[in-house]
Amino acid sequence: MSFPLLLRRSFSTSIRCSYRTKNIPEDIVAEALTTQPTRRARSEDIQNIKNIKLEAEPQIASTPKAVGKRKPRKANIPLPVNRIDLPPRSTWRNYFPTSGMAFKSRISIANPETAALVADSFVPSGSRDKVIVEAYPGPGALTRALMQLPKERIRKIIVLEDVEQYLNFLKPLQEADPRVQVLPMNGFSWDTYHQLDVQGFLDDVENIPWNQSNPYLHFISHLPMDVLGEQLLAQLLRCAPEQSWLFKYGRISMSYLMHDWVRDRISASPEDQARCKLSVIAQAVSEFNHTIDPQLLVPYNSHFYPDATNPAYSLRTENRRRGTPFIAGTFRPLEHQIIQPGMLDKWDYCLRKLFVLKSTPLKDAVGHLAPGSDALKSYLAGDDVPPDQRTDMMKSIRKMSVEDWAAVVGAFDRWPFAPEELLITDSFSRDDRI
Repeated sequence: MSFPLLLRRSFSTSIRCSYRTKNIPEDIVAEALTTQPTRRARSEDIQNIKNIKLEAEPQIASTPKAVGKRKPRKANIPLPVNRIDLPPRSTWRNYFPTSGMAFKSRISIANPETAALVADSFVPSGSRDKVIVEAYPGPGALTRALMQLPKERIRKIIVLEDVEQYLNFLKPLQEADPRVQVLPMNGFSWDTYHQLDVQGFLDDVENIPWNQSNPYLHFISHLPMDVLGEQLLAQLLRCAPEQSWLFKYGRISMSYLMHDWVRDRISASPEDQARCKLSVIAQAVSEFNHTIDPQLLVPYNSHFYPDATNPAYSLRTENRRRGTPFIAGTFRPLEHQIIQPGMLDKWDYCLRKLFVLKSTPLKDAVGHLAPGSDALKSYLAGDDVPPDQRTDMMKSIRKMSVEDWAAVVGAFDRWPFAPEELLITDSFSRDDRI
């Protein structure tokens, strides 16, 4: 009977090892044991070790431990009795944190003179009986500046803020001025604006036909500096073609304090590297203008809170952006909207699908809209299209004008095989926190 290979190898190895073992004479072993010093049970060595330990213990005890040492917690600082006026800028860190989910993207005007300048530019001389809806007011420096404008300009100020530390300095304002209503609501939520209707806060706002601007309702906001801030702006602009949100009252103005990099994106021309989906939507539905010279808002630390962060010491995007210049400007919806009612989802779909190929010529990119969408080339530049209405198919996606996009979306709408389920959307819906 034969054993498996593994067992045979094991047996042969053990036999070889035992065969090569040498016999060592006993006298050599005994001599080696007597000549080598043994370390076992030497009392003088044990005593020396004890003495070393005793000498080292006082030094160890006197050395402070750096690991695990906790910094003392800052005691709760009581709120000032007078909260109608904001505390000195140097003490704001005591009341308004700069870290955490609720604060990391928030930038607020801190200089009262700057706030007065911005308020006057948003609601200039000649304004009458305006209802202001203000979102993201922060501590409320701009709110206070709006309150100090001539009273005939502003009839009501509805303040939307849900952060407790800011509400501590906003709620006293409604006790000081009956025109002010502070609502603990989030300006990023659709339901907030739905509640303004349900609870009757806008019942006294007049509806103005779309062919006229509405001078009585005005939306004002600090724009958060994270991606959600840009998303909020994009969502609200998208409401203009459908005349939804506050645009159901007519062509109302929207004024923002925002980073200049957002301004660069909304105003980028087809020749600019910064051109993006937001550029196309903003230019399709509105016109944008600065309300004050941007140089009046620099340097950043002289006008805003919290202080700028040195980008070299932070890897977080929101910290690197803290300190970049701010601008003040107003959007006014166009009377003639190039995005027709009911077409917003198709605009969103086409923009999303094609802007991922922004350096690709339209003739090569259009086939990525859907299976078979190469057929749209004939809709855009076929022989039956009048020469003056043909779309330049050699343009890269980024260099397309608003009119080019309108042609693409119009062709997509007419194409009988266009997908019906457009899952890619930026629409402002009831269930979204935008």
